[in-house]
Amino acid sequence: MVEDVTIGTLGEAAIPEAVALWEVCNLTRPWNDPHADALLALNGAASTILAARRGGVLAGTVMVGHDGHRGAVYYAGVLPALQNSGIGALLMAAAEQWLKDRGVPKLNVMVRTDNLGARGFYERLGYEPSEVIVISKRLDGR
Repeated sequence: MVEDVTIGTLGEAAIPEAVALWEVCNLTRPWNDPHADALLALNGAASTILAARRGGVLAGTVMVGHDGHRGAVYYAGVLPALQNSGIGALLMAAAEQWLKDRGVPKLNVMVRTDNLGARGFYERLGYEPSEVIVISKRLDGR
């Protein structure tokens, strides 16, 4: 099924399509503006959004970026009807390669603790839990 999938950079014109995919994949949260997130990633020097298309239809995305040492992914999702088809693995391999091409030695992935499906997906790709906690602070007043 992945033979007919192409992966490339998402164009700005496709942001609404990507946001619709993120919503159906339950990746959006009310406190984040996914359109603004997408624009920031596409216009950043150290980030992008990779898109998987199948038959011209957006099948999945992964937002990838780095701080020069560690990479991170966000909005990694595949249309529910195409999940478990290998598209997610292709997208993650593309994100890893994008980071390798830029000399980034490590990729961190944050997964909500209750998202067992995502945790299983990443574990099957060779990702392991790290002995760290994420501490955060909202800077946008929300």
